[in-house]
Amino acid sequence: MAEGIKEIDIAGILSQFGVDSINKGASTGEHWFNTRGEKIESISPVDGRTISAVNSSTDADYEAVVLKAQEAFLLWRKWTAPARGEVVRQLATKLREYKNSLGILVSYEMGKSYQEGLGEVQEMIDICDFAVGLSRQLHGLTMHSERPGHRMYEQYHPLGVVGIISAFNFPVAVWNWNTALAWVCGDVCIWKPSEKTPITAIVCQKITQEVFSQNGVPEGVSSLVVGGADIGKLMANDKRIPLVSATGSTRMGKSVGSSVGARLGKSLLELGGNNAIIVTPSADLNIVLPGVVFGAVGTGGQRCTTTRRLIIHEDVYDNFVNAIVNAYKQLKVGNPLDEANHVGPLIDNDAVNLYLNALQKAKSEGGNVLVEGGVYEGDGYESGCYVKPAIVEAKNSFQIVQDETFAPILYIIKYSGDLQNAIAIQNDVPQGLSSAIMTSNLKDSEMFLSSAGSDCGIANVNIGTSGAEIGGAFGGEKETGGGRESGSDAWKIYMRRQTNTINYTDDLPLAQGIKFEL
Repeated sequence: MAEGIKEIDIAGILSQFGVDSINKGASTGEHWFNTRGEKIESISPVDGRTISAVNSSTDADYEAVVLKAQEAFLLWRKWTAPARGEVVRQLATKLREYKNSLGILVSYEMGKSYQEGLGEVQEMIDICDFAVGLSRQLHGLTMHSERPGHRMYEQYHPLGVVGIISAFNFPVAVWNWNTALAWVCGDVCIWKPSEKTPITAIVCQKITQEVFSQNGVPEGVSSLVVGGADIGKLMANDKRIPLVSATGSTRMGKSVGSSVGARLGKSLLELGGNNAIIVTPSADLNIVLPGVVFGAVGTGGQRCTTTRRLIIHEDVYDNFVNAIVNAYKQLKVGNPLDEANHVGPLIDNDAVNLYLNALQKAKSEGGNVLVEGGVYEGDGYESGCYVKPAIVEAKNSFQIVQDETFAPILYIIKYSGDLQNAIAIQNDVPQGLSSAIMTSNLKDSEMFLSSAGSDCGIANVNIGTSGAEIGGAFGGEKETGGGRESGSDAWKIYMRRQTNTINYTDDLPLAQGIKFEL
């Protein structure tokens, strides 16, 4: 495993993106600030080495970025939507060119497997392609007026400056989910990435800058501010930012949502998940196994769509549990850039401690450990961030099961009776992001998707809870925040809606037949 790490030329990859040294934590595109804030070190969880250090943005840096974004919006909103879409199309082309290198960097800085790193860059490409088509379909509606000689219609206009707060687990894709749509809508974007993954953010800003400068895009359409919670609070309380899109924990989302709501701004929140797969008596084991295992251990269990609960009918419980336990024995944990490994490290030592505490709480509440957890030690595991995917038999009522732990811990729960019992268990958590059912019974699948079924924003049949594709709106209900991004009509949140009525007569009739004579 250690041999693979030594082959990574991070300095060479960074120089490929035009990043020779990293000490600047704010940019309005062409202009990079000599930021003087607290130094943030990006430490790879793969081997514990420092990739580079970034000076975080100060309040003054943030203020300069916002002012430049406001100026840019006045120009960018005048570009036609197809012209803005053409710029996004070129960005997709540039991302294709850099896909392998950026995928390596994502894997090395965040810890997900190289294949997942490539997949994240592909998500960026896909959302750009989606946005290009959307740039010619930003439609409104026409309505019939009750007043003769009048025409009514709706149209959408750019909203303004969009603030984006992203999480470490998808350090580049979620940013681009927002920006690709916001840009074609005519908005400008300010990005505060996770302080745990600042290097990929700086590289994305560099790539974007390369494309934008070639097309004469106003400086400030894409901006970056690296920093901690203080920068996020500035953004959430800033009346000049009409929309804040925040991805992260429910705790963080409540803070952002309350601050934005207090100033009557708009927020797009994509927060925690506590996702379940229901396994019915008619489920196909060949589908269940890969769906459950990838859902539970992909990205080291650090996806908001990670499968955290497995709800199995008592008639097939023993058979399916034994098969999943045996599958876990085949998992290989190690260097995520070695494609022979299935699972990479957690993001940092704090995440490891949360994982260990969660296992201890599960045991103390009466959980039965089927696959023991723990931390890997020895050669190749020097970062201390590699943990063993664990399986625990539990009850849905356990407090630790009700909480979201960002780690590869799978709770298995037995149900009896009909499907409604399983659905009740699935829905009985505070979060409502992703859900799935494994069944060969048409009635069960339709019940699961009905209004009496899953209460989540995503409900799948015979696929797992993770691996959402571009095109469908992504997001969830309850403490997941209610936001939607990346597909369908999610573009509408990035725009302001306007109803227009035109009178083309010589009279002025009032609505509802009201008479008003002078």
